[in-house]
Amino acid sequence: MSQPLSTPRPPAAATAAASAERADTERWPARLALMLAHCAGMLDLVALPVWVGTLVSAYHLDPQQAGGLATLFLVGAVFSSLAVAPRLHRLQGRLAAALGFGLAALAFAGVSQTTDYATMAALHTLAGVTSAAALSCTHGTIARSANPHRLFALVGMALGVFAVLFFAAVPPLLAQLGGALLFKVFAGVMAVACVATGLAFPQAVPGKVPAAGQGTPVAAPRVALGRAVWLGALGVSCMAVVQAMMFSFLERIGMDRGFGLQAVNAVLVALGLVNLLPAGLAALLQRRWPAERVVLCGPLAQAVLVLVITQSQQFAPYAAAASVFAAVMIFTHTFAFGLLARLDPSGRALAATPAMMMAGAALGPVLGGTLVKWAGYESLAVAAVLTAACAVACFSQARQGTAAQPSQPA
Repeated sequence: MSQPLSTPRPPAAATAAASAERADTERWPARLALMLAHCAGMLDLVALPVWVGTLVSAYHLDPQQAGGLATLFLVGAVFSSLAVAPRLHRLQGRLAAALGFGLAALAFAGVSQTTDYATMAALHTLAGVTSAAALSCTHGTIARSANPHRLFALVGMALGVFAVLFFAAVPPLLAQLGGALLFKVFAGVMAVACVATGLAFPQAVPGKVPAAGQGTPVAAPRVALGRAVWLGALGVSCMAVVQAMMFSFLERIGMDRGFGLQAVNAVLVALGLVNLLPAGLAALLQRRWPAERVVLCGPLAQAVLVLVITQSQQFAPYAAAASVFAAVMIFTHTFAFGLLARLDPSGRALAATPAMMMAGAALGPVLGGTLVKWAGYESLAVAAVLTAACAVACFSQARQGTAAQPSQPA
């Protein structure tokens, strides 16, 4: 196997930036706070099929309208993350995370109390903006830990546990208590993350990082993000398009093909159980499988699963493909996170992880809703194959040797 091009050794200040919160992230209270923050911030990755399905079935919106609300949440998240990421070193991470999740909790609580579409749209946008600001601080902190790949795998495992609990408990309760319960659950998840980050989020001096081997803080370096970083981020976004587009209508496909509520809910629970595995597996394989190759295979696996889900008229192939669909994204994204952490040691690029994920995910629900409305579920497969090809092209250029390089201060 050919080795990737080596990258020049970064200056001491850049190395220091990569480990700003290293000691604090080794403490379990801080790790638990990061795990809860990741679960809350990545809520859409778990809940999107139930989210869109509830808006269609309980709120009587058409697929395009339902997808549009989810898209507003994700668009708000994109712009918020893009605003926060460049300012990561100047923020008090604990305050920003707790405040962001607290405001998101209030926004979702407001959604649970209204059926007016315009009000729901505004509150979805507010929830996206505030939760993504908190999530950007979370991912930027993970990126500067001692082992970003391992810590991101740990928070990914927490997300898998959360998915199991969510799918086991929430869909049956929604059938009994109505769609508004979903947004009360979302508000509760954000509130828990608010408390956890307020108490135990890893802390560092804003705008400063300790010089390597010294206790005296120095200014965090400005970093010009290289071509490899940008293309790697775009590859993640392409995978997020496919993830959100397909995941939004996973439940609806099963229901519309007559598989039944109980069977579809069982698939969602199985999906949650399977999601316990990929992050831990990615951690075990960190030094065995090269990230540069894993990120090329992930989009292809995604496209194959979409083809099976959308084309199958039988329950067994649908259930098998649907149960592992999200696991592909979790596994591949863990390797992509570690790869980008090596390409940009400052952590600034990975602070924009919500933007990478949600810029793509923002397109997914409304694109999927539009395709389903005008051309049926089968059209999702065509879009998935084309988008996967773009992801592979981008990831093929995400190599060390064109990594982020320090730039001169302004």
